[in-house]
Amino acid sequence: MALNRRQLLRAAAGAFGLSPLQSQPRSPLFVEIPASQSGITWVHENAMSPERFLPETLPPGCAFLDYDNDGWVDIFLVNTGPCDFYKPKQPLRHALYRNNRDGTFTDVTDKAGIPLSNAFGQGVACGDFDNDGYPDIFITAYGRPTLLQNNRNGTFTDITVKSGLAGMASGWTTSAVWVDFDNDGKLDLFVCNFVQYGSKDRFSCGDNKLGRKYYCIPRVFKPSASYLYRNNGDGTFKLVSGGTDIEKALGKGLGVVATDINNDGLMDLFQANDTVQNFLFVNRGNNKWEEIGLAAEVAFSASGQARSGMGVDAFDIDGDGYQDLFVANVDQEMFSLYQNRKDESFQDTAHRHSVAQSTRLLSGWGLKFFDYDNDGLVDAILSNGHPDDMIEQYSQQVKYKEPLLLFHHDGKNLRNVSVEEAGPVFAKSFPARGLAVGDINNDGRLDVLVANNGEAPLLLENRAGQGNNWIGLRLEGKTCNRDAVGARIAWQVNGTKKLTRLKNNGGSYLSSHDMREILGLGPQGKLDWVEIRWPKPSTRVERFTGLEVNRYHTIVEGTGRPLG
Repeated sequence: MALNRRQLLRAAAGAFGLSPLQSQPRSPLFVEIPASQSGITWVHENAMSPERFLPETLPPGCAFLDYDNDGWVDIFLVNTGPCDFYKPKQPLRHALYRNNRDGTFTDVTDKAGIPLSNAFGQGVACGDFDNDGYPDIFITAYGRPTLLQNNRNGTFTDITVKSGLAGMASGWTTSAVWVDFDNDGKLDLFVCNFVQYGSKDRFSCGDNKLGRKYYCIPRVFKPSASYLYRNNGDGTFKLVSGGTDIEKALGKGLGVVATDINNDGLMDLFQANDTVQNFLFVNRGNNKWEEIGLAAEVAFSASGQARSGMGVDAFDIDGDGYQDLFVANVDQEMFSLYQNRKDESFQDTAHRHSVAQSTRLLSGWGLKFFDYDNDGLVDAILSNGHPDDMIEQYSQQVKYKEPLLLFHHDGKNLRNVSVEEAGPVFAKSFPARGLAVGDINNDGRLDVLVANNGEAPLLLENRAGQGNNWIGLRLEGKTCNRDAVGARIAWQVNGTKKLTRLKNNGGSYLSSHDMREILGLGPQGKLDWVEIRWPKPSTRVERFTGLEVNRYHTIVEGTGRPLG
């Protein structure tokens, strides 16, 4: 008997690890906010040329940050700019949009003193490196990166040269992360470096069968060492990766996340590399780093092949108290979801979670673990797009523009809910790159910003989790770093259910996220207590009770009651 359309869709969804079709239509989990509504009219310039220079296809990144410290997250968008192969006809600019608290944003780029782009911009990392309570902005680039110090009056000052970070001008920096690696209470800076691509290194890969040049696969270029800079506490930084495994491990870095894989209180670094093995830099203290990617089984695929690692993230997805790792790769390689074995090694469980099946024909960039419905279980979102705009001339299956993916944690595994539940925007395709999460309307649900290569950004409002309670935390360190990166959070719900979280930093691709933490309590969830174990050098562990649900709370180190 012939199957009807619904039966065919049900069968197809099952084959790809998707959830069964529901008998009743669902309200979309995420809704696209058009530029006409948000006021975000900025468009990325990718400088695409007939020569197909590789830096054209990697950006852009994006960020959620509360630059004016008013309790509402704003938006930063990275643009390209002049470099040795591109001279824009008109000056290009990054964009800073202030949150108007009514679902709209105002362009304050010029008012805030954001300088014109002076290099071929790639990504952004936001963090309060001077512990003054206001986020600063670091912009990576093919060419000289830029450090913008927040003046605490709605404006920024370019202190790149003064800070000592201009030494990266000869490199091609991509993702970066602020992390206090030495536990001295100040955020340091780790910066991924991509391939050697100067005028002496660059060459044409030749013409394709269409008679046109194409983007070279990064495999043909020489690898580079990433950078680690220690914060001196006076507005300057010192390069301290020299002589360490960070300098010795030559890679092609695209994504990085700061996390603690072995629960020793020292933040480690997981770096995704393109066409060479991934690196896992384990922090042994006193600026001693051990690169254990191969031993940890996160360097290569299960068959021993290097993959095209791009975006990364970390989270404890199975609730065992140890951080797991996520890596996005290019099409045909499938993404990796590494479960922590608690002994500094990992097992790829992407097939069990339907991640492998769902990503076989996709190329991933931005990705983020987040509890989008506040049920206390971590979910995931992925932004995708093929790096080669001519791929459809060679492949009938792989497309240049690709759909977003949304995975829901069902209590055991991540389940692909992109088709039937996520919303109509997930049926569209984008040349997506960077992805950031943040709560734009302070309703306790994390919204999503996607940066598209050569196009306008995509802003998604989160409509999920209706009826689920939550607690929002804005952690403010005093002895430890002001952003409290590395803090361990525990909370108990309804007298029985205890949940934990590590405050990581970085993750995704070229992007930076809302620094607040949202703790999901589930339906009718009652919060018993929240416990904060502040990162070193603090020794404080504070427990808070009586916090009102469904609102944000500022938690300042040293103001809570003693544990017990």
